Amino acid sequence: MRTIKIAFIVTLFIAQCSLSQTKRPMELEDLFRIQRVSDPQLSPNGKSVAFVVTVVDKANNKTNSDIWLIPAAGGEAKQLTNSPKHDRHPRWSPDGKFIAFESNRNGSYQIYLLNVATAETKQVTNIFSEANGAIWSPDGKQLGFISAVFPEFSDKPYAVADSLNKAKQEERDNSKVKARILTKLLYRHWDSWVDDKRQHIFVINVDGTNPHDVTPGDRDAVPTSSTFSTGDDFTFSPDGKEIAYTATPIPIHDESWSTNHDIYSVNLETGERKQITTNPAADVFPQYSPDGKYIAYRAQSRAGFEADRWQLMLLDRATGKLKSLSSTFDSNVESFVWSNNSKTIYFDAEEKANKPLWSTTLDGKITKVFDNASNGDENISSDGKTIVFSYQTMSRPAEIYTANSSGQNAKQLTHVNDEIFSHIEFSEPEYVWYEGASGAKVQMWIVKPPFFDGKKKYPLVYWVHGGPQGAFGNSWSFRWNQQLWAAQGYVLALPNPRGSTGFGQKFTDEISKDWGGKVFTDVMNGISYMEKLPYIDTTKMAAAGASYGGYMMNWLNGHTNKFKTMINHDGVYNFSSMYGVTEETWFDEWEHGIPWETPDYDKFSPHKFAGNFKTPTLIIHNELDFRVPVGEGLQLFTALQRKGIPSKLLYFPDEGHWVLKPGNSELWHKTIFSWLADYLKK
Repeated sequence: MRTIKIAFIVTLFIAQCSLSQTKRPMELEDLFRIQRVSDPQLSPNGKSVAFVVTVVDKANNKTNSDIWLIPAAGGEAKQLTNSPKHDRHPRWSPDGKFIAFESNRNGSYQIYLLNVATAETKQVTNIFSEANGAIWSPDGKQLGFISAVFPEFSDKPYAVADSLNKAKQEERDNSKVKARILTKLLYRHWDSWVDDKRQHIFVINVDGTNPHDVTPGDRDAVPTSSTFSTGDDFTFSPDGKEIAYTATPIPIHDESWSTNHDIYSVNLETGERKQITTNPAADVFPQYSPDGKYIAYRAQSRAGFEADRWQLMLLDRATGKLKSLSSTFDSNVESFVWSNNSKTIYFDAEEKANKPLWSTTLDGKITKVFDNASNGDENISSDGKTIVFSYQTMSRPAEIYTANSSGQNAKQLTHVNDEIFSHIEFSEPEYVWYEGASGAKVQMWIVKPPFFDGKKKYPLVYWVHGGPQGAFGNSWSFRWNQQLWAAQGYVLALPNPRGSTGFGQKFTDEISKDWGGKVFTDVMNGISYMEKLPYIDTTKMAAAGASYGGYMMNWLNGHTNKFKTMINHDGVYNFSSMYGVTEETWFDEWEHGIPWETPDYDKFSPHKFAGNFKTPTLIIHNELDFRVPVGEGLQLFTALQRKGIPSKLLYFPDEGHWVLKPGNSELWHKTIFSWLADYLKK
């Protein structure tokens, strides 16, 4: 096992910079130098934390992830894996001697075991359809994992099914004919074609013997949409006799427009499956209490609405009695974890642009544990005294922290990026409120350039977030990074208008079927707020947004001339075409209705106001974006070009809804910053 101080693996550039104490603005290269910390996992004895560090290999246009270990009391971190590809998703064995993880070090993703004492690794799975998301059985003798397989072979013996999966996929890959025949919707998802595969749960002995599919059939056993996924979406019961999991909607013909996920259990001895929930909306993320008496899970109330409030539900396994632990808690319960005594559940949930950690007793008494940042990935020690979690803000990416169970005595455990940030100057984001539509209070972040001088005038860049049910939280982003944009010499404003999460469900609800209504007033009032500030140059203002934020760029273009330019990333332009080509149709149907059933379906569709467009626009759209398909960007570009409005289209053939590859990210940023400079710095 090699011991390496994390600070030593930063680039030579940073080592040289350490000779100087002079701080500088953030630059684009910093985004690739910064290492990405994720997935902290506390050992069973509470003495160590395994976590993942991802570094960017820009020269090869990829990233590399490795697993590290650090004492929970603090100290030196040790690198446990060192393959040139991805080693991730570390999960401790119940006795703390091994860590199971997934890796593509040998080509395809498979499950490996790492001996913590010796650092020896061995491959456990060798399944053609790949393996990921491993979890341990309570006795440490088995592993559960996920694999996407052709369902028609899933009820056959493992070796036969694996061989048939291999033969069918290779026949497709090697065929000169690349046509697809489709018979139902949700044939592609986010950035990939589904190809009629299903995500099934498998169980295997830790020595690699007896792998078998425990959820055969034409149905997914884990959510295929990130909307309904919270992490490890299936789990062993404490006695090891069954697995609880989240199944996608039935009938399968309705999957594209239904959100009705349900929780099932499967008896690992008999294979018998039992439906646990019957709520017509989504039920997900089942977690057994350590004593086996309860199953806690997340649930929504309104069928078809992906942004409905997620409540924390508690099912008594003996009596079948069900209750909500968060019925009066006006925010979304996200990931959660049981305390070892089965009396307390810890979870994270948004609150007014932060994401505190919370706890609840089994009678629903909710307490805020830790605040003032975006927190998550919570782990609780077996004695219930220590919380390990990730912590991030707009000014710093995630690091791992510890605190006691009441949130006191918090301390930073990892210091992966301390060295690089010691040389970068930031202005801390400001948190303000202003009045929106109907007198509602709207929160907004203001991010000023480094070395800000209040006596000067600065150009403004005004962001609108995506979702639309989302929020600009107090968190770090490697895609849209507020501090990097501000370092170009701009003041940034980031409002959380109608539709934003973390400000109560009513506030979130008020954007549905009203995309250009109250939210537009909220957005424009935010502009008015910024225009009154003495340091804003009102003659040099730009707006930018992605997804719904891109939609709002189009809506603004048809309804205001305040901006010198706009940046539109993967934005919705035409409601009718969007409905016909997007994959999760439940979203469009809730937000706008069904086109042939809803008379004013396209009331707020930007394409109807293209005659008013005047603002120069940079459009960015990606071929593999199946959420907001590329035709939306192409239609917008055609309209702007036909009208003679200065416009540019940046097209990525190998990206989905986001731009993730390092080389593409570099071009994305350089194109945006060059475009903004042409309009705001001349």
